Amino acid sequence: MTRTRKWLAGLGIVAAVLVLLGLIGWSLIPKDEELARRAAAKLTEASGVPVSIGALHWRVLPVPSVVLQNVVTQQSRPIELKQLTLYFELAALLQRRIKVDRALLEGATVPQLSLRALAKTAGAGADAAPSTQRLAVDELPLARFEFSDVTWLTRRGLALVYEGDIDFDAHWRPRTAQLRRPGVAPAADLSITREGQEDRWATRINLADGTANGELRLQTRADGRLHLDGTLKPEGIDAAQAVVAFNRRAVLAGKASGVTTLSADGDTVGELLQSLHTRSTLRVSRARLLRFDLEKAVRSAGREHAGQTPLDSLTAQLDTQNTPQGIVLDFSNIKASSGALTATGKGRLANQTIEAEVAVDLVSGLVGVPLTISGPVSAVKVSVPAAAIAGAAVGTAVLPGIGTAIGARIGATLGNIFGAKPESKPDPAPGKKPPALAPVTR
Repeated sequence: MTRTRKWLAGLGIVAAVLVLLGLIGWSLIPKDEELARRAAAKLTEASGVPVSIGALHWRVLPVPSVVLQNVVTQQSRPIELKQLTLYFELAALLQRRIKVDRALLEGATVPQLSLRALAKTAGAGADAAPSTQRLAVDELPLARFEFSDVTWLTRRGLALVYEGDIDFDAHWRPRTAQLRRPGVAPAADLSITREGQEDRWATRINLADGTANGELRLQTRADGRLHLDGTLKPEGIDAAQAVVAFNRRAVLAGKASGVTTLSADGDTVGELLQSLHTRSTLRVSRARLLRFDLEKAVRSAGREHAGQTPLDSLTAQLDTQNTPQGIVLDFSNIKASSGALTATGKGRLANQTIEAEVAVDLVSGLVGVPLTISGPVSAVKVSVPAAAIAGAAVGTAVLPGIGTAIGARIGATLGNIFGAKPESKPDPAPGKKPPALAPVTR
């Protein structure tokens, strides 16, 4: 046998051995269906909620990657991921480390209530001993996350679509992040940029032809809990367009500016979001109430209020607080003027129900009529307290016109001081009229 033939024979044997080893190795690698079952079991263990995976595919070339399709949680309102692709770093895998260079989520539905249920149990199996794991997790397990066509469902079923991306530093600190509402005009987006290696991020918000730029800060306290705080400066935001950008019905028009502070505490990012509190001091120029005629409400003692109210000026303080039952909005120090009318008041909006008190003055602070606004936002009721009505009747007899307003203010004030609530009286019998008030004589 010549030397060339010996080399060819040797290479043939080596090739055959490599093919044989490859076939053995391939037979040892679980099939896609088995990997899908294993992945679903791990996700179920980590989340505390049963999870199913429609399909799982993996490939080595051109880069190692895994594609998961139709990932669904077994809940009354399931979380659904249409397709999640994970691109792994080959060098890290060769060193037996798991590092995802890029994760791409294409299409998802995330109900807020279902996500809250996951947050209660997530991470239960995250502290497994390193010796039981075949691969170690890299210090930077995920470098970049991109998502598109993600639908967020609020507590009341309102659908909001988002897209964006996050680049991470170690310890899950975002280096840069962007969040956008696609298809919304004017643009509605948020971007943050980390300042060096500090836990501070410059924040830029574009919303409804205005901006709200500022800074966010994150602290890790001695007990390990996280504390988030920050300041934003809203400037020139169109109040009506800002609400419409999030598929809600606008009740106020005008350009809003001011200062917003925010704070939150929790052990996880999820807990930070759930405890978020904001406080904004706002002024609205060229303001207009879109579905409330203030003058009509005053003149009719609350019986009629449909229409609009142009306002010469409007200032208020707005506090928002995330709670397990949803966001609670508290309005205070409301001061508005419209022609000869001025109004002050406060109110609360929670679970789509409003409770508010407004005092309307004809001549700043001299005379006024109190209004109570209550009920679901879709069917608001406006009324004048019974004590104010009684005071107005006395005021009319003493001094018609101005006396009515003075009496209403005095009656409402006395009612608040003594905490009196009007007693419910049965309606008069059919055909009978309630007795008229006797005129006051001197």
